[in-house]
Amino acid sequence: MSVRYDVEEALELIFSDVQQDNSDSEEEVEDVSEEEDGEEYNPEHDESSSEEEENPEAERETFLSKNGKITWSSAAYNQHGRHAEQNVIKMTPGPTRYAVSHAHDIVSTFYLFITPAIEKIILEMTNLEGFRKYGDSWKKMDETDLQAYLGLLILAGVYRSRGEAAASLWDAESGRSIFRATMPLKLFHTYSRLLRFDDRESRPARRVTDKLAAIREVWDKWVERLPYLYNPGPDVTVDEQLVPFRGRCPFRQYMPSKPAKYGIKAWVACDAKSSYAWKMQVYTGKPTSGCPEKNQGMRVVLDVTEGLRGHNVTCDNFFTSYELGQQLLKRKITMVGTVRKNKPELPPALLASKEREVFSSKFAFTPMTTVVSYFPKKNKNVVLMSTLHKDSDISDRGDRKPVIILDYNRNKGGVDNLDKVIGTYSCRRMTARWPLVIFHNIIDVSSYNAFVIWREINPTWISHKKNKRRVFLEQLGKALVTPLIERRKHVPRTEASAAVVKAIQSAGAPDKPEDPATTATSPASANEEREEQHVGAVMASCLTGALLHVITSGPARGRKPAIEAE
Repeated sequence: MSVRYDVEEALELIFSDVQQDNSDSEEEVEDVSEEEDGEEYNPEHDESSSEEEENPEAERETFLSKNGKITWSSAAYNQHGRHAEQNVIKMTPGPTRYAVSHAHDIVSTFYLFITPAIEKIILEMTNLEGFRKYGDSWKKMDETDLQAYLGLLILAGVYRSRGEAAASLWDAESGRSIFRATMPLKLFHTYSRLLRFDDRESRPARRVTDKLAAIREVWDKWVERLPYLYNPGPDVTVDEQLVPFRGRCPFRQYMPSKPAKYGIKAWVACDAKSSYAWKMQVYTGKPTSGCPEKNQGMRVVLDVTEGLRGHNVTCDNFFTSYELGQQLLKRKITMVGTVRKNKPELPPALLASKEREVFSSKFAFTPMTTVVSYFPKKNKNVVLMSTLHKDSDISDRGDRKPVIILDYNRNKGGVDNLDKVIGTYSCRRMTARWPLVIFHNIIDVSSYNAFVIWREINPTWISHKKNKRRVFLEQLGKALVTPLIERRKHVPRTEASAAVVKAIQSAGAPDKPEDPATTATSPASANEEREEQHVGAVMASCLTGALLHVITSGPARGRKPAIEAE
């Protein structure tokens, strides 16, 4: 049955159907949204959240540095961990292939640093000075004499005789017999007095432009050997070393924070783990022009880290600066160091100490640099800068130290440890000549670097002993003096020293050849003779080692030596 509607009723019915369809579609949208509320959040489905991700600056607090040139942020940038490009080390840490192939024994390892070229300069200049002083009566110094002299210096350091007069070392009763067995005290004093490293007559002209002219050639040849023999690990320490000296020197420094206070300062870059001295540079004071050097700390770090790539450099507040960090990044090197609070690149907001809690940390970031301000105690603010760390990591320790500080504390002591181990068995002697002081430091650093190389090449060497370095130095010193003792013609008057000379000479004396025309032996007798010679050589070697071990320990004061010459 059809129903008829007039125009008004038809329009009213149509509008009611459209409204019903719209209400049904709204209910369907609401149902879908309710189902999606239980799903995991996906930022791609949320336009507003994606905009916040793309614009993190909306949540950052920014502040300018003191000089207004650097904008720091309170939030870290989206970079985590080390940059692979800047911390990939191309060189294998440890002794180089050249060092491994040439370090056959302890003496050869030491002479990787004191090269024949250096020996030649010392011998030539020392003999030149000797002829000027004594004329034709001067007995020319040769390689064996120089080796023995260096061996006695090293042995004096092993026996902790740095502050002891040389006469007491040569004393017949209380001294060490190995010293009298090697050379007379008068000859040792003569070598110490005449040892030269350049021509004294041509020195004034060279000293006009070079304050280190008296030892420059030897120093340069020695320094260039250091990086050639060892590759540092991932962490390198840069700091200053003060060689004690109170005599006259145009570039002597006063450093009240150092134990010696007065001395010759050298910049050192060394491996943070082994304390191997990788590069060194003597500080000779202000330039000859008289103008003070600007950005000296940055220049020093760039000089002593030349050749590194992928390493991290740890330095103190004398060197650390924002500009240094950027320059090192260009070489693919990162930096961690303390910063002086008067640096213009620091933001004032980071240095404010009011209302700061103890053990609190405050960070500031640029895309490549991180600065942290840490409060270890009340009114004590420590500021560090790093291009290695990219976030605000805090340790789980009770003092809540930032990871930047922990990394700095772990690697900052490389040069300080080098000073400590060198000072323990230093060969330094009392002298008024500063070139000799630098030469003594060359011997100390060379012997320690040689020990590091020898220990890493031979990790099982005397593994049962703790004082490995003392044993290394003692064996090195005895090996250096042995050639001179073997060729010595006059035996010392003291019984103990004479016993040392006779034992070493008998152990090193070659067997006398026999006349084949008058001696005819069978193969069996020849084998017996070779066995007897071998046994005799072993016994002589054992006797020599026993004598050196017992005699060099020194007799008790006021008593006769325990071993007498037969």
